[in-house]
Amino acid sequence: MTRVLLTTTSFQDTPGIHHEMLAKTGFEIVRERGPLSEARMLELAGQFDAYLCGDDALTRAVIAKSLPRLKVISKYGIGLDKIDVAAATELKVPVLFTPGVNHTTVAEHTFALLLASVRHLVVEANHTAAGRWTRITGSELYGKTLAIVGFGRIGKEVAIRAHAFGLKLVGYGNYWDETFAHHYGIERIEDFADVLRRADVISLHTKLTPQTKHLINAHNIGLLKPGAVIVNCARGEIVELAPLVAALKSPKPLAYAADVLDQEPPPADHPLLGLPNVIITPHIGSRTHESVQRQASCAVENLTLFLAGKKPIAQANEV
Repeated sequence: MTRVLLTTTSFQDTPGIHHEMLAKTGFEIVRERGPLSEARMLELAGQFDAYLCGDDALTRAVIAKSLPRLKVISKYGIGLDKIDVAAATELKVPVLFTPGVNHTTVAEHTFALLLASVRHLVVEANHTAAGRWTRITGSELYGKTLAIVGFGRIGKEVAIRAHAFGLKLVGYGNYWDETFAHHYGIERIEDFADVLRRADVISLHTKLTPQTKHLINAHNIGLLKPGAVIVNCARGEIVELAPLVAALKSPKPLAYAADVLDQEPPPADHPLLGLPNVIITPHIGSRTHESVQRQASCAVENLTLFLAGKKPIAQANEV
């Protein structure tokens, strides 16, 4: 019997058709609560024909130890930075993924974070819940400049909503859809330093790569406008942690609203936790009933198609 390791918690915790789809496969499903560390994955490696994974550490060592039994990795989601795709390709392990399933949900969460930040909604709700009628003056979004970093599906969905809010839009990234940009009046900026200088809000939607790791760093974070807001629904490592914390603690006003961290889940003493100008949510940007069912169904279908000798919906590598 085909044995599959299922680690993604949103798949497991959210009801929906994906559970029926997985049950109908007849596979033996072993469930763990991810994301799993490299150490835990190494303990499990070699026992499974397939991984149905989230953000577990699928390093070269893990993939190598998983052979020869491992036939395929089916990623629940679109981010592949936790999988050593180069190693998987070299070791002839296909990596499947689920593009086009969460852009609406993540874009909505981006605006939830942004609005919560500029209107101090978390602080205000907590004051009221504690019986305090404390009123803090917030800021409007209308007329402000929003820089979208990364213009894939999610970046475009954010742009559509930002346009409706009356924000001025600028964009930065390798991929560019000129027709879309013209329709929504988005100006392309080639120099990232200019993005930091001009934006009132920076919304991050780019992949984590060696080029985007610490894209915002000690050398350029000082270029941000006073009162700027960084919204991060991409990956925590895109912003260098130490200079971010220093900037957030400096007299120059800055706000950070993120759904991702460099360590997930974070240690209790993580330096971003508890700062008054920071909002952190626990990587739930794509965790809605609708999006989970789309992602999970796609991941299961990818897996069953591949193991049946058929072409999967999306494959990240050629083996």
